[in-house]
Parts: sequence; C-alpha cells; structure tokens
Amino acid sequence: MTELTAGGKRLEVLFSAEQIAERIHEISTQIKAAEMSNLLVVSVLKGSFIFVADLLRSMHAAGLSPEVEFISLSSYREGTTSSGEVKILRDVESQVAGRDVLLIDDILESGRTLAFAKDLMAARGARTVKSCVLLDKPGKRATDIHADFVGFKCPDMFVVGYGMDMAHRFRELPFVGVVKN
Repeated sequence: MTELTAGGKRLEVLFSAEQIAERIHEISTQIKAAEMSNLLVVSVLKGSFIFVADLLRSMHAAGLSPEVEFISLSSYREGTTSSGEVKILRDVESQVAGRDVLLIDDILESGRTLAFAKDLMAARGARTVKSCVLLDKPGKRATDIHADFVGFKCPDMFVVGYGMDMAHRFRELPFVGVVKN
C-alpha cells in the first residue's frame, strides 16, 4: 500500500482518489436505477461533506436533480469510538413527508447514527428511506442495519481523509487512509 505524509503524520492509503471517483460514478448509476421520485438527499455531517459533494455532481451527470439537505448527528465527539448515544446537532429544514429520502453518510460502523437518521426520516413521513455510505465497516455493528448503496467494505481500522477526521484533522485529504504514527 502507498504511504504518504500529511500533518506531520505517516498515512497509509486504503482507497485512492481515483478508486473513490470510479466507485462514486458506479454508485450514482445504481441510485438512478433505483428510480426514486421527489428525491431529497440528506447529507449526514460532518464526515460526509466531500463524499456527498462528489456524489451529487455524479448524480447530476447521470440525469438526477435531487433537493439537498443537511443533518448533523454525533455519537463520537472528540474520540475515535462511538459513545452509543446519537444527538441531533443540526436538523433538516425541508419537508420530508411523502418524499423518497436518500441519507448519505461517510461510514457505517456501529450503525447507530444511520439507524437513528432512518428512523427519524420514517417517523416524519418519508415515503421511502434509503442510505448510501462511502465505507461499510461491518465488524463493529451494534444494530441490524445495512446500507442500500456502499462505496467500499472497510477493514476494522480508524480511517481519515475524504471528509473523515481525527480530532478535526485530515478531512481535506483526497483519499481514505490510516494514520500510522
């Protein structure tokens, strides 16, 4: 695997910028094939912001034009493991009732955040709620949830880059990697 240096740390690249771009194109094709109507994309902040931006551009190229909203949920705070409690830090402003909702998150690990968001959208009357994640880490799942669209299966490592952080660092990296030191 390729190693790089960023922020004074050595990083091992797990998924390159090129691999991510190719996979995003494939996912946007799958989303279009799902034929969702009156589509509301809800980006789960903060980690998904780069993924959702690139995915939305790819969805546009595929002929989709969803409305876009943001929700900020947290179960991590400053740590590297989930606290188990999900909190809404910022809520969506759009009407959800009767719409097809696509939740987009950076990583599916414990599943608590995504399950919370899916339940929240369903309780607000969404016609359907589907989910899309860049990374799926099934090894630490605490809930019975699976994403409808997945970028990559991820090894059980704490990853950074492409929007994901370690104490608010490394979000800017164009790849997904692991801090080595």
